Amino acid sequence: MAVAHQGSFMYSRTSLIARVSVAAFLAAAAVALPASAGPRDKAFFEQVTGSWQGKGEIVAGKYKGTKFACDLTGDTTPAKGAGIQLDGFCRVGVFKQPMSALITRSGGTYKGKFLDGAAGKGLDITSGQVNGNKVVVGINRQKLNGAMIARLEGDNKMNITISVKVEDKMVPVIGVSLDRNLDDIAVGSIK
Repeated sequence: MAVAHQGSFMYSRTSLIARVSVAAFLAAAAVALPASAGPRDKAFFEQVTGSWQGKGEIVAGKYKGTKFACDLTGDTTPAKGAGIQLDGFCRVGVFKQPMSALITRSGGTYKGKFLDGAAGKGLDITSGQVNGNKVVVGINRQKLNGAMIARLEGDNKMNITISVKVEDKMVPVIGVSLDRNLDDIAVGSIK
């Protein structure tokens, strides 16, 4: 299987895309949160709950042009206080990888992990800053440092860009667009 290489940071292409896609969803879950934790944070995470589907593409590097798709479900119940638990999968062709993640508000910033965090096979979310409908979240794993920029566009669309630090500049490597799966939303009937 092909691997992505950044210094001593190596992953299979499917695994890398899946990990970054979940991190991207977590960043998107933090979009538009106010600077202070509280009821508004919780309300926002509740708006992000539900089923999301989307496609992404690697836009730089050895695997430029590789397309992938994700099916993810967010739920605030397992998170302590303001936050979200995410489960689902991402796939490249016939390869499918299960996903799980958790993000919570910690003081004035964001903390979280997906899969089992940087100590295992995943990534840590180490920081975050919100400005309007956009959030920039710091990600880390060993020598890899990067950021995710997520923008909420209306109630049913999120656009995400994942960048990694190469020498002294941030280089966009993955773009993802997620749409809320409206088929999974319960609706009432008129009698």
